[in-house]
Amino acid sequence: MQKSALYPVIYVLGNGQLGRMLRYAGAPLDIQVEPLPFNAPVFELQENCLITAEIERWESTPLTEKLANHSQFINRSVFGLLADRLSQKSLLDELNLPTSPWTLIHSASQWQDIWQQIGEKVVVKRRTGGYDGRGQWIITQENQDLIGDELFGQVIAEKFIPFDGEISLVGARFKDGSTRFYPVTHNLQQNGILRYSVADTSLPQQAVLQQQAEAMLAKIMHKLDYIGVMAMECFVVGDKLLINELAPRVHNSGHWTQLGCSISQFELHLRALLNLPTPELISTMPAVMINLIGTAHNPQWLNMPFSQLHWYGKEVREGRKVGHINLAHPDRQELGCLLDKFAQQLPQDYQSGLTWAKEKLKLSK
Repeated sequence: MQKSALYPVIYVLGNGQLGRMLRYAGAPLDIQVEPLPFNAPVFELQENCLITAEIERWESTPLTEKLANHSQFINRSVFGLLADRLSQKSLLDELNLPTSPWTLIHSASQWQDIWQQIGEKVVVKRRTGGYDGRGQWIITQENQDLIGDELFGQVIAEKFIPFDGEISLVGARFKDGSTRFYPVTHNLQQNGILRYSVADTSLPQQAVLQQQAEAMLAKIMHKLDYIGVMAMECFVVGDKLLINELAPRVHNSGHWTQLGCSISQFELHLRALLNLPTPELISTMPAVMINLIGTAHNPQWLNMPFSQLHWYGKEVREGRKVGHINLAHPDRQELGCLLDKFAQQLPQDYQSGLTWAKEKLKLSK
């Protein structure tokens, strides 16, 4: 591996799509980014390198052990803390930040207290490893037996929140403590997987939600002395936010920044790690991100104007993220027309989400 002429090499623990996008975000700035599969052979790291990760948890291999314990692994104590929902929720409580009422489930004897103190309907989540809807159960008194003895101690119960919407905020903190934030992004989940994101600074409630979200995420990043990009997912309840989850990395809901912002989340992460001069982030136009889930490649996507296809090169399987499409245009009506064009090039299960995106942009009649 040849060392970059200007900056230290940045190794990424994990070589999925996020690591891949970090790599090509670094190329224009001559930042050498090396995503590494967990099972890659151990090698001698470049002197003065930096280490980051594209995922909160990783399997234990000789290489991951070496990287995870390296003195140049930025935020190394944060990954384990936030990968466990017990310690993540405890952090939010310590900081007095709003989140759904919750408890660790030790045994079946707790259920009556849970119904009385948390709510008659709860979401039970694995402390670690659950994502994209996996490892989560909606539980009431009628089906509490779904949580067997083998799960006790490994799951938390959160109050089921009948929210009005879901948003995320992606931001970054630099070594000097300065922060940068993208506009609050409105998200649609289907079957527990993010399918659509809409970013438009003119949307209703945008200013009040932005102010709340920035204050909360800044408080978290400062507490953790965090460096780099972090994402925070929230429920919208009226004009208030409840924090759902934190991700200490670049995030699916920030993909729209590749086309709709002056600096993408991937470039921002690298700039923050290297403490590079960085201007304020400017959202250049309304944008939509379509997550491609278990859908075969369609060459006609390349024929769409004002859009950008990212194809991950994975085997297509049901429920698997295989790519995403960014759409952006300064005229929201034109963006709506583009969504209509994509509706003709995407399968039936995408149609309701495309309608949601148009409604969010206030384009539907």
